[in-house]
Amino acid sequence: MRIVQHIEELKKYLAEERQTGKTIGFVPTMGALHEGHLSLVRYCIAQNDICVVSIFVNPTQFNDKKDLAAYPRTLAVDCALLEPAGCDYVFVPSEEEMYPERDTRIFDLGAVAEVMEGAFRPGHFNGVAQIVSKLFEIVEPDDAYFGEKDFQQIAVIKSMVKLLGLPVRIVPCPILRQADGLALSSRNMRLTPEQRQIAPIIAATLKESRKFVPEKEVHEVINWVIDSLNREPQLRVEYYEIVDEATLQPIQSWNESDKSIGCIAVFCGEIRLIDNIKYEVPVSAIDTGNV
Repeated sequence: MRIVQHIEELKKYLAEERQTGKTIGFVPTMGALHEGHLSLVRYCIAQNDICVVSIFVNPTQFNDKKDLAAYPRTLAVDCALLEPAGCDYVFVPSEEEMYPERDTRIFDLGAVAEVMEGAFRPGHFNGVAQIVSKLFEIVEPDDAYFGEKDFQQIAVIKSMVKLLGLPVRIVPCPILRQADGLALSSRNMRLTPEQRQIAPIIAATLKESRKFVPEKEVHEVINWVIDSLNREPQLRVEYYEIVDEATLQPIQSWNESDKSIGCIAVFCGEIRLIDNIKYEVPVSAIDTGNV
C-alpha cells in the first residue's frame, strides 16, 4: 500500500496502472475510519483492480468552524486499517495541496441539494461538490463508493457528476450499524459514554415508525418520530422528513411515491447525527386507495 501526499505523484502512479488495463475504484473519506468505511473498501476491491482511498477533512463543506476543528483526525490508525483491508493507494493531501487558491465555483445541483441538509447547512453541498469534483479529476476512477447513511449526499454527487459530464459510476453501499442499531459514523467517537447509550434510540424509533405505514398519514408518522425522540432530554431533532427516494422532495401521502425514505438529523448533546430508513408501502394499499 502506497501513502501519497501529492496530486501529481498519485496521477503518475494511477496512469501507470491504467496503461496495464487496470480498473480503478475510489473511496473518498474524511478519515476517522470505521467498519462502514472498510465495507466500502471491500466493495471497491471486489469490483475493481485498484482501490484508492482518500483521507481529507474538507474545510469547504463545514459551515461550523467548531465542527471542523473538532472533527476526529486519526491518520495513523486509518492507514493501519486500510493496509490489511487490501487498499492499494491512500491519498492524504494537505489543505494547501487541494486548495492552492480559494475554490469559488458554485454548482447548480438542483432540487436534491435544497432540502434537508441543504436547508439546514447552507453551502455544505457546494463544498462537497467542490472537493469530490477535484478528487474525481485527480483519481479519474471508474467507480466511486459512498455509504447510504449519507443518502442525500449520494443524490447530490450524482447530480454533480451529471452536471460536469464525468465518466464515473457512483455506487451506493448499505448502511452498517452497531449491534444496537446505531449507524456507524466517525462522529460516534465524540459521544460521551452516556450519549453512546442514548444514541441508538434514533435508529430504534425510525424502525418502529415503519409499523405505522400505511395506516397513519405521512405527517402523523413524522410528528410521532420527532415527538418520541425529543422526549429524551439528550436528543433534539433538527429535522425529520419523509421524501421520495429519487427526487428527495417531501411527500404528503404514501401513494405519492413508490419508494419513500425518512431522513433525520438529531443532536445528541452537541454531536449531530444523521440516519435514514426506507418505508415500504404495500402495493395493495396504493391500488385500493387505502392510504
